[in-house]
Amino acid sequence: MTDATTRRVAVMVAAEGIEQVELTEPWQALEQAGWQPTLLAPDEGTVQAYNHLDPGDTFDVDVRVADAQLADYAALVLPGGVANGDQLRTDEKAVAFTRDFIKSGRPVAAICHAIWTVVEAGVDGRRVTSWPSLQTDVRNAGGEWVDHEVVVDGNLVTSRKPDDIPAFNRALLEQLEGAQR
Repeated sequence: MTDATTRRVAVMVAAEGIEQVELTEPWQALEQAGWQPTLLAPDEGTVQAYNHLDPGDTFDVDVRVADAQLADYAALVLPGGVANGDQLRTDEKAVAFTRDFIKSGRPVAAICHAIWTVVEAGVDGRRVTSWPSLQTDVRNAGGEWVDHEVVVDGNLVTSRKPDDIPAFNRALLEQLEGAQR
């Protein structure tokens, strides 16, 4: 599936509206497990995270989505946040990058509102979870929505909310280790 030497993981976000904990906790879990997270965004510069509706920290973008190459990454992580998910699903390059990752068989992990980007990339026939208000969007796109803290369907890992991050991180790391074998 992936090149055994590839330890980089793409973490893709929009310019703002990222749920900070859904970015930072998976990032830390990846680093602690020996992976190298790389922040991708549609534009260079910094991105603004939020703690629900309150501005949080800013983070430097490592690579523009348009410049990212699938072969450089072992997996794709999509943090949530309402505005983040809504912006990414309208960015053609972000959706194409997500679609290519899904088709490649490499792990793709989306939490909360990040499912919107996955929906745009194609969830037909896939079993997923997300923030509950998005279940109609998933079903309308041909996916099966379920209410579980984490769902793994092939190479796709999904979770509902910040409370699910520990289960999300475990499933993501299991997928990465399995893909490296």
